[in-house]
Amino acid sequence: MSLFYDTSIQYLKGVGPKLGQILERKGIATAGELLEHYPRSYEDRRSAREIAGLRSGELVSLVATIMRVSSIPMGKSYRKIYEVVVSDGSGKLACKYFRVPYKGYFERFQPNMKVRVSGKVSEYRGKLQMQHPDIHFYDESEEDGDKILPIYSEIDGIKDGKIRSLIGQVIDKLIDNPAPLSEVDIKIGKSKGVPDAFPDWLIKKYDLMERGEALRSLHLPEQGESLQYIDYKTKAHERIIFEEFFWLELHLARKKKGIQKEKAISLSKASSMVDKIKKDLPFNLTGAQERALTDIFNDLKKSHPMHRLVQGDVGCGKTLVGLLACVHAIENGYQTAFMAPTEILAEQHYKTACKLLNPLGINVSLLIGSLKERQKKEIYEDLSSGKTHLCIGTHALIQDKVEFKSLSLTIVDEQHRFGVDQRSKLKSKAISPHFLVMTATPIPRSLAMTVYGDLDVSIIDEKPAGRTPIITRKAFESKRDKVMGFLADQIIKGRQGYIVYPLVEESEKIELKNAMAEYQKLKKMFPKFRFGLLHGRMKPDEKDAVMREFRDGRTDILVATTVIEVGVDVPNANIMIIEHSERFGLSQLHQLRGRVGRGEHKSYCVLMLGYAMSDVSKLRAEIMESTEDGFKISEKDLEIRGPGEFLGRRQSGLPGFKIANLVRDQKVLQRSKQAAFELIDRDPELKNQEHQYILNILQRNTEFTVG
Repeated sequence: MSLFYDTSIQYLKGVGPKLGQILERKGIATAGELLEHYPRSYEDRRSAREIAGLRSGELVSLVATIMRVSSIPMGKSYRKIYEVVVSDGSGKLACKYFRVPYKGYFERFQPNMKVRVSGKVSEYRGKLQMQHPDIHFYDESEEDGDKILPIYSEIDGIKDGKIRSLIGQVIDKLIDNPAPLSEVDIKIGKSKGVPDAFPDWLIKKYDLMERGEALRSLHLPEQGESLQYIDYKTKAHERIIFEEFFWLELHLARKKKGIQKEKAISLSKASSMVDKIKKDLPFNLTGAQERALTDIFNDLKKSHPMHRLVQGDVGCGKTLVGLLACVHAIENGYQTAFMAPTEILAEQHYKTACKLLNPLGINVSLLIGSLKERQKKEIYEDLSSGKTHLCIGTHALIQDKVEFKSLSLTIVDEQHRFGVDQRSKLKSKAISPHFLVMTATPIPRSLAMTVYGDLDVSIIDEKPAGRTPIITRKAFESKRDKVMGFLADQIIKGRQGYIVYPLVEESEKIELKNAMAEYQKLKKMFPKFRFGLLHGRMKPDEKDAVMREFRDGRTDILVATTVIEVGVDVPNANIMIIEHSERFGLSQLHQLRGRVGRGEHKSYCVLMLGYAMSDVSKLRAEIMESTEDGFKISEKDLEIRGPGEFLGRRQSGLPGFKIANLVRDQKVLQRSKQAAFELIDRDPELKNQEHQYILNILQRNTEFTVG
């Protein structure tokens, strides 16, 4: 029987109905999908060693017997360290895990089982160990000779040897010895061997391996290139990684081309109001702010919608840039909308806008969910009549009742906090409005190329004059008294401070300090100081009252949760203590730290670390100590957490790459983007015969949808 890429997995020799169903449940229903079940790692059997001869830093593979499997509780928390101790007769080795690879992983192992252990050797307190090695049952039929073997993700107990055998069968019949096509095969559109969507010009220009050859090499590694395989650096890996990035970048390229075809209102009139505001400011805009404004004004003059991302670090002045863009649109005779993720931030933007724009006769409205219905109705009427020129708000802006008379510019602040549908609803309030995205979370270039690949980017990488450096230090519980004494010294000098907690109130599951309980303790500890409490469960008017007291200097110390991550600007506050800082990601720590250092006083951020601290937590603290550069911090955050966690999978729209890695493969990503955009420049509608296969794949695949 002829074998094709779409032949059912059931027709492979050695696959019966039961095994076929298991594979299909894992998304492997055809011969082609089996080829696309890529190795997750490689094992160099030539590095097989005995335990007695191991050295720290070595990447090794060894056969051993399990002595014991145990778990070690970490303090009073629910977290555990798992340990699998193995022996090969020459010595013992502890394999430690700080997280469970998957449910039931450790239950599989029992004493006296023979296993193969592959991983990197490290040293801890004078003893050698492995952290998170790969352990799988030893198959006596496996050859231990001079080989590099692919290792696959486990599929319901199916051994690697069986998977390798099935894949070898497909490679033989589909790549090495494909059967000639019959007349019937040709009539129904079958293709011989492995289909390759890439046209010849693209393969040649970007020096890519043929797809079939690449798939063969991934599953049957070249024996002289062990390190390249282990590091995903072979030409075969490059081809498949390029391909995975290419489909996403092609979607973004088509989306951008579609935007450029839309018609938008050209806001070409020069804005004297913008010039007046800039002249009246008590400071000069930074060069980066001026460059961003030039980019925006040039976009607004065009006849197709602006789609621009303004990316800037904490305190870089991007809000002012956004408001000046609004003024330009308003002076051209149109309305603008400015959406923020929280009521606190929307209120702060509103106050800033009123102070700046009201003297020029510009009417600004604030639309948030906590307003009374009577107030909302009045704002709805002002928007539909055109009386309101600029409306600042939260999700309330995208309600069906909200109608603008002449909306031409929409701005979304901290866009990664909104879902795709929410952003689309705001844009739908007008016909092809200009669209400006702003974020104070610096996003690494590699991630911006994927998530925001259809946007033009302006970067504000300078801070206004007068921003003081923030001295950041980590501290352990043993130094708590010293930290609290330092906080008291700052308050006595007339400064204000923040103490941030990860929880609002006590949790039975997690043993962490919480804002409500600590607030009461702190008031007893420092009876002469004035404390405020702020958290997400408070009503909007309660939050506003607490914020106002802190802003006005009637509160010395604000005890809060991460609700203050955005939206609080108090120049007199110069010290922040972040409790259990190990519970926060790097970008969140950076955002929190940005609440201080906004005035003339020397500023400090103390990262308190709890007892259950991992190596990653310590690394985060050290990174925070070493730099205030948000872009450097975001790159490190991406390395540590990965793109899904960095933005939040639901918000990011990132497809699940099988082997591509945004951190490791940035150079391949850049080349794939260049290729995708070049293809759309050559053939925008993908009408050419050589591009039909690409078009068919795009039409069938709905995975590549990024908001």
